[in-house]
Amino acid sequence: MGIWRRLLLFGGVSLRAGGGATAPLGGSRAMVCRRQLSGAESETLKQRRTQIMSRGLPKQKPIEGVKQVLVVASGKGGVGKSTTAVNLALALAANDSSKAIGLLDVDVYGPSIPKMMNLKGNPELSQSNLMKPLLNYGIACMSMGFLVEENEPVVWRGLMVMSAIEKLLRQVDWGQLDYLVVDMPPGTGDVQLSVSQNIPITGAVIVSTPQDVALMDAHKGAEMFRKVHVPVLGLVQNMSVFQCPKCKHKTHIFGADGARKLAQTLGLEVLGDIPLHLNIREASDTGQPIVFSQPESDEAKAYLRIAVEVVRRLPSPSE
Repeated sequence: MGIWRRLLLFGGVSLRAGGGATAPLGGSRAMVCRRQLSGAESETLKQRRTQIMSRGLPKQKPIEGVKQVLVVASGKGGVGKSTTAVNLALALAANDSSKAIGLLDVDVYGPSIPKMMNLKGNPELSQSNLMKPLLNYGIACMSMGFLVEENEPVVWRGLMVMSAIEKLLRQVDWGQLDYLVVDMPPGTGDVQLSVSQNIPITGAVIVSTPQDVALMDAHKGAEMFRKVHVPVLGLVQNMSVFQCPKCKHKTHIFGADGARKLAQTLGLEVLGDIPLHLNIREASDTGQPIVFSQPESDEAKAYLRIAVEVVRRLPSPSE
């Protein structure tokens, strides 16, 4: 029995002990031992592992009816990724009313789209037994939050999460969309890899605050997309500055221009800056995103400019 099969079946490797007997790893009386592989053996194992991994990678398949997929991601939670995704989707629609926009929330453990888009209820099924997105503000939306109760935690292991992601990707009737904006969960784990490897992604937008702790994880997020060959369109510097509503003094609560410095390191550009403003938070919490509810505000215009920069970096759908 080969070493990889033993690892898969038993979770340990049977190695020869000093007297020639077989000593399985694990167990209270087991002898734990290691052997040094020769260069040739090590290289053979690496090649074998590469072959196994390549066979296991899923083949990318476009989402039916969707021309271009944009993912909004961050390495760190709490940096305003979902707020950016929602307002980016609305800004894409506001900048070009001829475009059909969809918004997919794949943050299984912490879906935010239902509240931010003021949507409740379960999706209906089409004649082909596919889920129909819920619609508000002209945006077609799908989220795990439509499939569970609002305060019900999703306590699932990885395989169940991957099954849910597969359903959200493949069992939704989007109709015809020009852009599908995908709100990714924070981090660089199973969900990010599953989405990136299952569907062709036109580009990724990385959201971060200027704070060093957030930028460290944003850096990892950008590198992850590069590893799976997803173009990174640029960074959004969220909560870039706070301006006192009374005296108008500006304070860089999370630091100044951190995302710009990271963008230079990565060879990217900053798509735009979003200030730390009470109106953005209130609009999101009430389910009336600022691009929709206050389109003439400076904050909404910042999202509109970001949408222009995103589209400018996209290839034409025919490419």
